Amino acid sequence: MTVTFTPSISRPFTGPFGADTTAAEVVAGLDLGGRRAVVTGAASGIGLETARALASAGACVTLAVRDLDAGAATAAEITRVTDNELVSVARLDLTDRTSIRAFVANWDGPLHMLVLNAGVMAAPLTRTAEHWELQFATNHLGHFALATGLFPALVAADGARVVSVSSAAHLRSPIVFDDVHYHGRDYDPWTAYGQSKTANVLFAVQANRQWGGDGIHVNALSPGGIRTNLQRHLRPAELTSLEQRGAATGWKTPEQGAATSVLLAASPLVEGIGGRYFEDCAEAGPHVPGTYRGVADYAVDPESAERLWDVSMATIRV
Repeated sequence: MTVTFTPSISRPFTGPFGADTTAAEVVAGLDLGGRRAVVTGAASGIGLETARALASAGACVTLAVRDLDAGAATAAEITRVTDNELVSVARLDLTDRTSIRAFVANWDGPLHMLVLNAGVMAAPLTRTAEHWELQFATNHLGHFALATGLFPALVAADGARVVSVSSAAHLRSPIVFDDVHYHGRDYDPWTAYGQSKTANVLFAVQANRQWGGDGIHVNALSPGGIRTNLQRHLRPAELTSLEQRGAATGWKTPEQGAATSVLLAASPLVEGIGGRYFEDCAEAGPHVPGTYRGVADYAVDPESAERLWDVSMATIRV
């Protein structure tokens, strides 16, 4: 039987920050000394800026990355600019269950902040060794296995935060439970990406229900439009379309894109808040058709969240 935690109903969080806020501004004046963080995909982009901000406030930060050389160079740069020597690197390949198990087994002690940031976007059809679709495997299943594996460390922190980095692209697709991995339906890179980003939100909804009673609060977010190497798989026409949309809605810098992640991971302003979806450092409202803002109803549906949790648990245990 699944035991769930039901949070008290409160007003949507707004706070003093906005779309132009940087991660450094979110942690200004905070002391995160003695707190430990893991940031996946922290060698570049908003993952790097998330790790940099947390380290600047004194946190002990582990960069969980596939490329150890790139991670080591990033860690050295973060230490140089923050004077924080408690920045380390550990290998993590989210498509490799052996790698995930090794990361979990090597972790010792409490974990206060887990930022599930790494991802792949709009990739051509690729399958893992288990024949899972790459984007769903990377963006959701790998992070799901990591977070559930680190659950004892999160409990030991006595007030941990888990941050699931989603995207406005979740508006492109719900979870198609009958064929998650595109074995029978036509593959579309953007629909597959959208499905994986919906999974990131549903994970936050169900994880918070199950773990809130253990003092663990889980939220999801859209970082906004940022130019990073996440767009490396896009064709020229797709890049042009993305550029036009970014020009219309407003591009963010990586420092601004990391702000909402850092808010949810570290700020006392969101203490006790969980199971929600944020954008621009505030809780998002329902999606308004014709826009790229807000959260889709299907992404916060409790029944879908529970179903995805059960499917994901069964999948990673195979």
